[in-house]
Amino acid sequence: MTSSQSAQSTVALPRPQSLKSGADAEQTVRLETTGSAAEDPPPVPLPVYLQQTYWWAYLHPASVRIFERQWLVNLILWGNFAQLRDVALQELQPFSNGHILQVACVYGDFTERLTQRLGPDGRLDVVDVAPVQLENLKSKLNNDSARVGLHHQDSAHLRFADASYDCVVVFFLLHEQPENVRIRTIAQALRVVKPGGKVVFVDYHRPDVLNPFRYVMIPILASLEPFAMDLWRREIKDWLPDEARNLAIDKQTFFGGLYQKVVITAG
Repeated sequence: MTSSQSAQSTVALPRPQSLKSGADAEQTVRLETTGSAAEDPPPVPLPVYLQQTYWWAYLHPASVRIFERQWLVNLILWGNFAQLRDVALQELQPFSNGHILQVACVYGDFTERLTQRLGPDGRLDVVDVAPVQLENLKSKLNNDSARVGLHHQDSAHLRFADASYDCVVVFFLLHEQPENVRIRTIAQALRVVKPGGKVVFVDYHRPDVLNPFRYVMIPILASLEPFAMDLWRREIKDWLPDEARNLAIDKQTFFGGLYQKVVITAG
């Protein structure tokens, strides 16, 4: 699943006749793999909810050309992209010489800025279920690609070993997933992080009552992001697996409560 900053776009795109999935999708992209991923893995199909709900934002060939604009990404987040990006990257900084996992690609310069902050021994892996998004990210990395592994995987079924990453970041993904998928994504992120490592979530949050964007966002999210209101009704910690309920959790909100950063430290 692809990370989204597309909640407020009303761009109309013609729906393609067919969307590649399964083996066809796997063959459309050649990406670097690392020893942490299984050899000769089976094809990764596109989730049905992604094809039905977000094809216009992430799967259509024109989507990348439209949304891959820094100013547009920032506008969609009401001018808050840089701040939210930077607070996430600040959490990752202590692990700059470690092995970091980014779950889902992101429109804008999030990954490029992350790679710039890697230390000399740092390594970044990025997973996404949409090959077109991985190809887009590959084109953006340029000379930074030597330390970045791109993997065609589903966030709800990661193929990496337990405790194989020092830090995991999930930037604006959870609100795009139905609850059953969201629960598995969170569990997978916690599974692959090492003891003492962090899982960093940045996403939407229920705004304060006096925040005027609270009332602007309701129709936008209800129409374009059908799963996003879940994050208004419940806390991210509510979707943690039972064995993770006692982990240290730090939560901060931004822009009058419309956005949140939740950091979970693995035990």
